[in-house]
Amino acid sequence: MAIDISTLEERYINSCEKHGVLPNTTILSSLFEAQVKKACQELCSLEILLDDIKDIDFPPLLDLFMELDSSEIQAIDVHNESLCVLNGEYALSLMRVINQKLRRVDLQDLSFGKNFLRDLSKRGLPCQVLSLRSSHFRKMNMMGEFMQIHTLNLDFSTSLTSFKEDCFICMPNLTHLSLCETRITNLWTTIAALSKLPRLVELRFQNWLCCNDAGPSAASSDGKSNNKTDFSQPNSSSYIRASSVNIGVLTDYDSSTEEALRNLFSFEDVAINQEVQSMSEDSSDDSDVDFSSHQQEYGSRELLLNDFPGLNGQVDLQNEVSFDTLDNQNGEESFAGAFTRQIQDVALKFISCHASPICFEKYYREYMITSLPHLKVLDNLPIGEDDRERATITFSQYFEYLPYRRKHKESIVSILQKREIRASQSLMRTPKQKSSYISGKSKYFYTRSLCAAKVGSSAWPFLHPLSISSSGLGDEGMGFRPRQFEYHPSDSSLMVFGTLDGEVVVVNHEKEKIVSHIPSLGAMNSVLGLCWLKNYPSKLIAGSDNGSLKLYDIQKMPTTNMGIYNTAGFVTFDDFDQLTSVHVNSTDELFLASGYSSNVALYDINSGRRLQVFTDMHREHINVVKFANYSPSLFATSSFDQDVKMWDLRQKPIRPCYTASSSRGNVMVCFSPDDHYLLVSAVDNEVRQLLAIDGRLHLKFEIASTGSSQNYTRSYYMNGRDYIISGSCDEHVVRICCAQTGRRLRDISLEGSGSGSMFVQSLRGDPFRDFNLSILAAYLRPGSKSEIVKVNLLASSDYAKEHSYGQHSCPSNSMGG
Repeated sequence: MAIDISTLEERYINSCEKHGVLPNTTILSSLFEAQVKKACQELCSLEILLDDIKDIDFPPLLDLFMELDSSEIQAIDVHNESLCVLNGEYALSLMRVINQKLRRVDLQDLSFGKNFLRDLSKRGLPCQVLSLRSSHFRKMNMMGEFMQIHTLNLDFSTSLTSFKEDCFICMPNLTHLSLCETRITNLWTTIAALSKLPRLVELRFQNWLCCNDAGPSAASSDGKSNNKTDFSQPNSSSYIRASSVNIGVLTDYDSSTEEALRNLFSFEDVAINQEVQSMSEDSSDDSDVDFSSHQQEYGSRELLLNDFPGLNGQVDLQNEVSFDTLDNQNGEESFAGAFTRQIQDVALKFISCHASPICFEKYYREYMITSLPHLKVLDNLPIGEDDRERATITFSQYFEYLPYRRKHKESIVSILQKREIRASQSLMRTPKQKSSYISGKSKYFYTRSLCAAKVGSSAWPFLHPLSISSSGLGDEGMGFRPRQFEYHPSDSSLMVFGTLDGEVVVVNHEKEKIVSHIPSLGAMNSVLGLCWLKNYPSKLIAGSDNGSLKLYDIQKMPTTNMGIYNTAGFVTFDDFDQLTSVHVNSTDELFLASGYSSNVALYDINSGRRLQVFTDMHREHINVVKFANYSPSLFATSSFDQDVKMWDLRQKPIRPCYTASSSRGNVMVCFSPDDHYLLVSAVDNEVRQLLAIDGRLHLKFEIASTGSSQNYTRSYYMNGRDYIISGSCDEHVVRICCAQTGRRLRDISLEGSGSGSMFVQSLRGDPFRDFNLSILAAYLRPGSKSEIVKVNLLASSDYAKEHSYGQHSCPSNSMGG
């Protein structure tokens, strides 16, 4: 027979006497309210407010909670509303004792200290609804048992940037997930994690709110306005019923639209009216939890006004754009900002609130809808059949599911078996049959299929910071500060990097060993220009921002423990002031230098002389100059005057062969390995591919701009000319796109630990290994150092569990490539 509530109360009071503490009035009040509910034939639930519970209350509470499973209490809800003094370990112990009757847990983890989330993640909770708004997750990794949970709310978790691959496997029954105002950005890793949720039907990275002249509003299922988020009480039978709606004209919302609004949303959110307590603790060593961020106190209206300055009594129509306008301006549907939708005869106006950065990715909504086929509601907007059809078309147009246009994921074993079967069948054919048979597939078919299988096996590639220190060089093992780097053109193990201190360091990046270390000797500042000679593999050109230019022969400059160097191992050229770029031609006879001027200098490598200075080649400074890979006289220049120009030394470059223009200043240009294309990168993610023969536009890559005039973008080729990689100095992501179609294959996110956000300062594709690249990554925090991060998309991050980023950084700038 179930224990009645009166008996529970009596036993609780006796336990308090036993432990020498007074009964907690909040607990007594909760028990009384549960008894009233039972008398009214309502669900007999017990609400536990942790705000007024202290550590001294724990022992008798533990005794009480151990008896709740066998009592007439049907459900227990646990929540806190302000800073809680109860020890986090005690709070978790109480909730776990409740076991199967634990229905809803609504907490702010910042109240319970840095170990609270770790313990919660590792051991789990038996609740059905878990709300951890403003949590300190950095990389979500839930490993405990959450078998009963159907709703998870992590809104305002502003430290949360990504997910571990299997973080949702422990939640097989999760149907509703809210992640508004997090820092999640990566579509690919997000989908890879969410795809482990077979029952997920509603997902939210932002709130779409209907607004009228008085500001944003929303209706609940009964048509009344709510004053708090109610994402934890889903009605799976009703919220799906809203149908897809068409785009309409902009109009104001008034009382006549309320019924239409109820038809659109079965349950709706308004901004959460909560205060986030300002808090600062020491940064955690655990990569999954972050207590280092400082959060400001905002109520729901302050948050709205912060995101939308026009919301002060009315919506500023200048900040709103109709859906049709967005479509005309950008050639795409934008689901971050504002739009209108027509429902029957009423047009409703909506604005986005508390959007996570992922919402601003181009075609975010279409990508999500296509990748999560069971999803029925995204960001409060229902998904109809028309939506799904449009999303599928958009996805196929702008995204590449697998490399080399492979349509389906295939196991490596299956591909190898097919290759062996094909090879054995080929041996049995006549020469004429072999020729016809083999021509059906290119010689790269199986290699590319294997690459596609490996890349498709995990959205988390293997990232490994290159660990090279100056230990043994007489400077007490201080770390280097790389500023530029280049792979060797013929030796797959070698890489050279120049530092902010003027050093040139040649390393075996496979073994992480220094091959040659050339100190600045007081003559150089930051090394911005590096270029290997192709026909003389031990030689390279290095240029610094103070104009110094030298040719080094690393075979003649071995590093000794005494720091003695052979001066015969280098040649000094005439300075080129404020240098940013150097490049050697295909025959190793000439090299060019450019910098903070409109001039380009031509040097003869054999004689060591400067042959000529070409003046006024652009209207602004020339950041990068590049020779063609095969023609020793052709070169291209890119300038912040928005022009890219092709030149021919045989024509005495007085006028260019042609000029191609960008809409913003050009940061860099490079030739494709076969010289068929030019890849041009302009400020803030404007990346275009031109035909090298005449400068005509071949392809424009659809990468969202940030609006920053300081977001310097650099792009290079990878896998020959099959793919391009692009990164920018205000962003922590490298984007990989197909060079033939422009479709986005993958984003690689850089995630720092204790030193704050990272950004991409430079990058290069590995010329010897498909789907391998290196990134020169730096932190935003002043005084920390940059590092070279090697990326292997053919290997999973599972191999990198023992690796973590160092705490390094350097400031960003536009110089060099």
